[in-house]
Amino acid sequence: MAKKVVATLKTGAGNQYVKVIKMEKSPKSGAYFFKEEIVNSTHVKDFIDNKK
Repeated sequence: MAKKVVATLKTGAGNQYVKVIKMEKSPKSGAYFFKEEIVNSTHVKDFIDNKK
């Protein structure tokens, strides 16, 4: 599945988007989980800072 996403992002107008993977800690259990999203390359910092 990752190959499809990468191939799609490299063609045409898709090169303005990036896949961002962020690790967060659950407040209830203390376990870590990963949050991933495809965002515009100019909004990466907002996604990481939770300003979305």
